[in-house]
Amino acid sequence: MNARESSAACGGHCSVAHEIPGRIRLRSRRLYDPELDVAYLQAVVEALPGVTQARINPRAFSMTVEYDGNPHTRTRVLGVLRDIPAEAYFAGARHAAQASLSGVVTQGVSAVLTPFLPEHIKAPLSWLLGLGTINDGLLTLLTEGVKVEVLDASAVGFSLLRRDYSTANAIVAMLGLGEYLEQWTEQKSNDLLKNLLRPSVEHVWVERDAREVQVPFGSLGVGDIVICGAGELVPVDGTVADGEAALNQSSITGESLPVHVRPGDDVLSGAVVEDGRLKIIARTVGGETSMARIGRFLENSLRSKSSSQTRTDELADRLVPVTFALGLGLFALTRDIRRAASVLTVDYSCAIKLASPVAVKSGMYTAGHCGVLLKGSQALDNLARIDTVVFDKTGTLTRGNLKVTDLIPLTDMDEHELLALAAGAEEHYSHPVARAVVAEAQQRGLTLPPISQVDFIVAHGVSAFVQGEQVLVGSRHFLEDDEGVDCFAAASFARRLRGQGKSLLYVARQGVLAGVIALRDQLRPEAAEALALLKERGIRNIVMLTGDHKDTAQAIAEQLGCIDEVHWELKPDDKADIVRRLQSRGGLLAFAGDGVNDAPALISADVGICMPGGADLAREAAQVVLLEDNLKALAVARDIATHTQHVLRRSFQAAVGINSAVLLLAAAGRLSPVTSAFMHNASTLGILGYAAASGGRKPASVRHVRTQHDSVKGVA
Repeated sequence: MNARESSAACGGHCSVAHEIPGRIRLRSRRLYDPELDVAYLQAVVEALPGVTQARINPRAFSMTVEYDGNPHTRTRVLGVLRDIPAEAYFAGARHAAQASLSGVVTQGVSAVLTPFLPEHIKAPLSWLLGLGTINDGLLTLLTEGVKVEVLDASAVGFSLLRRDYSTANAIVAMLGLGEYLEQWTEQKSNDLLKNLLRPSVEHVWVERDAREVQVPFGSLGVGDIVICGAGELVPVDGTVADGEAALNQSSITGESLPVHVRPGDDVLSGAVVEDGRLKIIARTVGGETSMARIGRFLENSLRSKSSSQTRTDELADRLVPVTFALGLGLFALTRDIRRAASVLTVDYSCAIKLASPVAVKSGMYTAGHCGVLLKGSQALDNLARIDTVVFDKTGTLTRGNLKVTDLIPLTDMDEHELLALAAGAEEHYSHPVARAVVAEAQQRGLTLPPISQVDFIVAHGVSAFVQGEQVLVGSRHFLEDDEGVDCFAAASFARRLRGQGKSLLYVARQGVLAGVIALRDQLRPEAAEALALLKERGIRNIVMLTGDHKDTAQAIAEQLGCIDEVHWELKPDDKADIVRRLQSRGGLLAFAGDGVNDAPALISADVGICMPGGADLAREAAQVVLLEDNLKALAVARDIATHTQHVLRRSFQAAVGINSAVLLLAAAGRLSPVTSAFMHNASTLGILGYAAASGGRKPASVRHVRTQHDSVKGVA
């Protein structure tokens, strides 16, 4: 494809500036749009199959992409620039100049050599170095008012006007180094977060030759009919061919209310089926379908600021006019431009606003390497302040790997027929109980009957048809209270089985109770220690929620210890109600769960926490996803969150204390502009270095969790 064809592929919006096999640099004025989120667009391009890296330089109107050399990949890249997603634009976007290491080194060397250069070289060099800072300051003053860029420009400008080129160049060098360190640290953490987001779908159900079969995700092709049930992630972009469902699209659109879809409606990958069942004709498959999820994740995790960061930034912004007014006031009273320049080189905002995002992103970066994915800085902020943790029992405090222990037929069926009937109805359901029944049937080598018209009733059970006869599988409440099936015949042995800590699954056929299946779950071996670790870290109230019978729930709570409250025989809505009731007492609350029925509680909590093997809907609803199958990772996450808050406080205190001292000395005329600039910028770099180093430090508690770095990528 030649340059003219490339321009046509971009819709005339871009051109090829340079190209070698596997690498292309494109130019487009659309890349300098003031509302374009560069990080978002980079993530969209990097999500394309075959693309390894994308870098955008808005001021040069260019994007450089490294890819596999495939012409189709190249065409997709050009297509993104032709149709940039609307979500890539938002009013808060800003185009900070991309600081390069070579540029920082050049500025530093120039600042060091300035005192030794002849005047006819020193002056033009200094004005050239300071021009970018002055331009930024003027633009900021005209568009946003008095901000830190105006203060920096004033300090550099005053120094240049006084022909104090050493001071001017030192300020420019310090600013460049600080910006480079900030961008480098932020880019490293952003790259990790984007890698952690990769979808974890491995197998999907498709309809082939009028049969439902499970195939590897990678083998999907355009036109395949993909089947998605309740609690499952939609793995492709496509059109609904059959069925109706309520879709949770919060990971794509940000809208928390479910959307009802029916045949003919378009659906996007990343949406989760809350209720119902869909057959979807795949329109796009593979890596392309992950773009919407990645974009939404970036908006939540990389664009957003926590309430602590916002408060700190607002305070820093309010201090800028104070410094600016003091400098101008001193000049008006003393006519001493030297003293005014000394004051203007001091800026609270610089250290405060640089250290805050670096510390937070470093904390998120560290958490990812320690097996905890944090979806945004607010999750990190809230984790440090929670005082109550609510656990759903199944799959969180227990392994969630239920085992069938008893099969009790109540009709003319034998045990194998009862198990095959239940497993056939449960085969497409992702709940731990369903997985246990299906696994037991597979272990016994049973042939499952053909099932049709499957309907999942979240947290209750399954309704399906076998050879025209309705089969119900679920809790006693579902069969007896909701469906009118008489379960009295199972009452006596049901009490005995529950007394042994077992859960019961009732099976009915054509309105008659066909039998009962008993299952047992095991506590996680680390659960008791994990709860004790949380207590040590200031968690005052630990609550356990379960749909189990009272006797089973209390027995498990006694085994665990550290449980302050237990609530049993709960429905999904009950869990969310209890979370809201606990929140009304004051303080902040975290909820940990992993099932489809936990989503309302995960959303209601201040911090929603999902286990690594959780249902897709639970992982989408949670703000924190554990990447290690170990509850003690919660203690690590708490340590990282509290340590990050400590780093933020120390950075703020240091910035205010040091800069106040320098400002007072400068106002008193005790410091020259060179000394003032040096002390201010040195302290800023010191605080920034502290925030980066301390924020990225792994807590001592990480030794409790075996972290496997290679297993982190691709598990979000």
